[in-house]
Amino acid sequence: MHCPFCQYDDTRVIDTRTSEDGGTVKRRRQCAKCGRRFTTQESATVIVVKRSGATEPFAREKIIGGVRKACQGRPVSDDSLALLAHRVEETLRMQGNAQVATDDIGLAILEPLRALDEVAYLRFASVYQCFETLEDFERVISNIRAANHSVPRCG
Repeated sequence: MHCPFCQYDDTRVIDTRTSEDGGTVKRRRQCAKCGRRFTTQESATVIVVKRSGATEPFAREKIIGGVRKACQGRPVSDDSLALLAHRVEETLRMQGNAQVATDDIGLAILEPLRALDEVAYLRFASVYQCFETLEDFERVISNIRAANHSVPRCG
């Protein structure tokens, strides 16, 4: 690590702290030459492999943007979308892969979105899974209905 003040390449770590979610590590460092202190932040990066083969860093904002389109006109808050994106990122990180395909991201979105809003789920699934016929919609709707009937209800 180079000192940001004098560019000397020998620094030592004085303190290390992990964020609450465990996703980042902050380190307080001191330069061996000038003695000045500075903070660095480290995080593990998940790389997204697109269908074209291009790669880019994972971005929660893209998850939120895509799901927001499916939720248009639905009673879904921005906080709910942010939480969904966080859950998707956690799911992907727990898989332990440094690279993840866009298809895997879509799969990771489906269940949390279904729990959030079934209509938004159906919209998202229809695009993600390339529905082509009414039977595709009917099949998914039947699955949702069957799952809802198998869950005991209070009241």
